[in-house]
Amino acid sequence: MIRLIDTALLDEVSAEARTAPRGRKNRNFHPRDDYPAHRLLNAIEPGSYIAPHRHLDPAKDETMVVLRGTLALVVFDDAGQVTLTQIVGTPGVLPSGRAADTVLGIDIPHGTWHTVFAFEPGTVFLEAKSGPYLPLTEAERAPWAPAENAAEAPAYLAGLRRLFS
Repeated sequence: MIRLIDTALLDEVSAEARTAPRGRKNRNFHPRDDYPAHRLLNAIEPGSYIAPHRHLDPAKDETMVVLRGTLALVVFDDAGQVTLTQIVGTPGVLPSGRAADTVLGIDIPHGTWHTVFAFEPGTVFLEAKSGPYLPLTEAERAPWAPAENAAEAPAYLAGLRRLFS
């Protein structure tokens, strides 16, 4: 079955993200978690925190292409120091007044510490990586960053946002 990725679908998954407890929602195009190629839409709202992490499996490079909105990418070294910040998405102006770049996608090699977060409501990106889905291992979770549900997570995310001011 052919699935169309149109504004109605982006609106639908964005509405689901707005009401989701984590402030994000994905729409899988792959049929099962054990499928070898994962393709999905990720809708993410400002304030949603994805703890910095990495994928150690050499087959788990990750590609993201922003279809709507503005995403921030932050890359870290093994000690948790920021090595790269990049605005990804629709050209425009960020809340800080800074002009957004014209980078529309990113390809993140396995083993790279990273996180992303939304600058604009309704941000949606297309993600592709190999399956199967496996939860992150302890070695893939950043020991220097708060976990997703930790009390320190909102302040940590606010600090990451300030990197783009």
